[in-house]
Amino acid sequence: MSAKSFVAVILAVVVVGMVADRFARATMPAPKPGALAEPQSPNQVGFPEQLNKFVVPPDNPQTPAKVALGKALFFDPRLSVDNTVACANCHDPDKGFTDQLPTSMGVHAKFGQRNAPTILNSNFNIEQFWDGRRPTLEDQARDPILNPIEMGMPDQQTVVNKLAAIPEYQKSFMDVFGRAPDYDDLVKAVAVYERTQIAFDSPFDRFMAGDQKGLTADQKRGWAIFNGQGRCMSCHGWNPTRPMFTDDRFHNIGVSAHNAQFVPHARQALALLAQGVGPQEIDRLAISTPMSEVGRFLVTKQPHDIGAFRTMGLRNLFVTQPYFHDGSQATIWDTLDHYNKGGVQNPFLDGGMVVLGLSEQQEDDLAAFLLSLTSQPFMAQAKTEYQRQFKISRTTRPQRDTTAAMGLNGRNGPGFAGPFGDIGPAQSAMGLNPALLGGN
Repeated sequence: MSAKSFVAVILAVVVVGMVADRFARATMPAPKPGALAEPQSPNQVGFPEQLNKFVVPPDNPQTPAKVALGKALFFDPRLSVDNTVACANCHDPDKGFTDQLPTSMGVHAKFGQRNAPTILNSNFNIEQFWDGRRPTLEDQARDPILNPIEMGMPDQQTVVNKLAAIPEYQKSFMDVFGRAPDYDDLVKAVAVYERTQIAFDSPFDRFMAGDQKGLTADQKRGWAIFNGQGRCMSCHGWNPTRPMFTDDRFHNIGVSAHNAQFVPHARQALALLAQGVGPQEIDRLAISTPMSEVGRFLVTKQPHDIGAFRTMGLRNLFVTQPYFHDGSQATIWDTLDHYNKGGVQNPFLDGGMVVLGLSEQQEDDLAAFLLSLTSQPFMAQAKTEYQRQFKISRTTRPQRDTTAAMGLNGRNGPGFAGPFGDIGPAQSAMGLNPALLGGN
């Protein structure tokens, strides 16, 4: 067999495997609610009680009956056009309320352009979705049901009619809201259930509460790097009153630059947005078209937002893999390598993206620190995933570029070749080790 024929056979096997995998996933039933789906108590170390009181909307108070209704709706595949996809398909509690896929699959085995963010602690998001196109959990819950490649329902009234024909929902909507099923009430119930999914009480939280043994030695070193040479705190900030490890802003960190043609896609988006499209159409553009890669620009139409996506929180990362808006990084080490070399150059790259000069040991320490941000219910599976990723990191590092990370040569990209001087390697000089802030 010739080399060309051999390659063709291998590609055919890969394609068949991918099709079979998609078919298998398409025929799998929606997840059932297990122990991790239960509403979580706010009595957790590190839980920001005062902030929580502020972010819960006064027009959608939480009651046990409303939470129960929202939970039932969250796990009900009948909210989809073909009765196969529930909210829980993309936000499975046993997978950290994600699907652990690069991008999510909806009805008819169709895949979108975006990775499913976790529901955990989503109550504290200032804006929802990767591009912030919706301001509240209630607004966020409106869109997937009607998106043609997510849950596929044609319009709100069709959803309401379907619910109204189900006896248990006739009763529960009447009990909770005092009226027949309604789309606004549906999304209120789902949002109330999602707000019960809070996840703190991590080793880091206990360390910051005074437990000197809360972190291991390598995790303490990682916490110092996080605050210092790694520059992580610049966007993934933490303080006791807002401990989510995010600045709630939008940044182009060079992820989209791997494949995107920003300028033509941005111009195409502007032409469509000029026609006065509404939130549902923007949702479609973000999920199912190449314009997904312009990110926040779809919402603001501002050039500085081209390729920018929301800074996600860092809690429970080892149960919410893969990473970034497109799921393009399989491991934490891949993600750290991306940042270490300063991302991928493009004209809209955030000014804070510079090479970091981190050594292999420093990246290992950072990964260990990120494991310490895992909440107790997820720790066992997070440790298993950490070990899996650690083994991969010893042999497979597609984002690794040591010379670029050390500022010794230019990074790939048109017009960006050449030396970068002393950017990065000497940034860790600090008079006080930030890791000493906790554990005392």
